[in-house]
Amino acid sequence: MSEATLSRVLTLAGGRFTRPVSELGPDDDLFESLGIDSVQALELLSDLERAFGVDLPDYELAEVRSFRDLAERIAARQ
Repeated sequence: MSEATLSRVLTLAGGRFTRPVSELGPDDDLFESLGIDSVQALELLSDLERAFGVDLPDYELAEVRSFRDLAERIAARQ
């Protein structure tokens, strides 16, 4: 996984949920740091799929805890 992928994930997540990227860390809990529920997480997943041109199965989101985890799953499909 590249730092560029991780940075883009943080930027897109922060932008969608109006959180400053400076307040989001790579190993922060995705749900807690953004204050989102599972439905909102699926919306973010759709945004990321479009931005990166990948397909991430919804069930994988249940296993993702951090932004780094999410970036690694995206990178594995590019």
